[in-house]
Amino acid sequence: MESERLKIFDEDGNPIGVATREEVHARGLWHETFHCWFMTKEDDTHYLYLQIRSEQKKDYPNLLDITAAGHLLANETVQDGVREVCEETGIAVSFEVLKPLGIMKYSLTREKLIDQERAHVFLYQDGITFTDFRLQREEVAGMVRVRFADFYMFCLRKKEEVVIEGFKQNESGEKMPVLEKVGWEHFVPHEPSFYEEVVNRIDKAIKS
Repeated sequence: MESERLKIFDEDGNPIGVATREEVHARGLWHETFHCWFMTKEDDTHYLYLQIRSEQKKDYPNLLDITAAGHLLANETVQDGVREVCEETGIAVSFEVLKPLGIMKYSLTREKLIDQERAHVFLYQDGITFTDFRLQREEVAGMVRVRFADFYMFCLRKKEEVVIEGFKQNESGEKMPVLEKVGWEHFVPHEPSFYEEVVNRIDKAIKS
């Protein structure tokens, strides 16, 4: 995976070449990713799905993250990002049904990792249920959902905890139920401004 080749950009988004994933993260080079947030609606309540990252992941194992996300390779277009969605969730999503939320730039630094992304962000609104997911075990350990109204207030730092419900797979693939309150220590440490911008864009999209 570290040898994957990614397109690299300057800070203004102009392409400047290609580098390996390892080099991109070691030097803090700007590169493209694809983020897809799943949302469903039940009884007039919107729910947002969050993945539980696999314990096998090198970075941020077992933490809550975007429903599905991944790097765009040097030979891929934004439309090819649905590949990552299908790989991680087992759900084949057509690019045409996704609602674009725009490009978000953000940086994340931890130890020797300098992650500078130009993320193409999308919203997938459908009647998805937990039985629809077929998770890629090496990448995703489980899937949970949160009431969007609660998550919105949480991301604006107006709530200290949110309730998540869903499942986590054990080593044999059995789905174990999850129902608990979680705080920021359970989430991948994206910048607070990133989470705030995401929920604002989602909120605008579902009201439009």
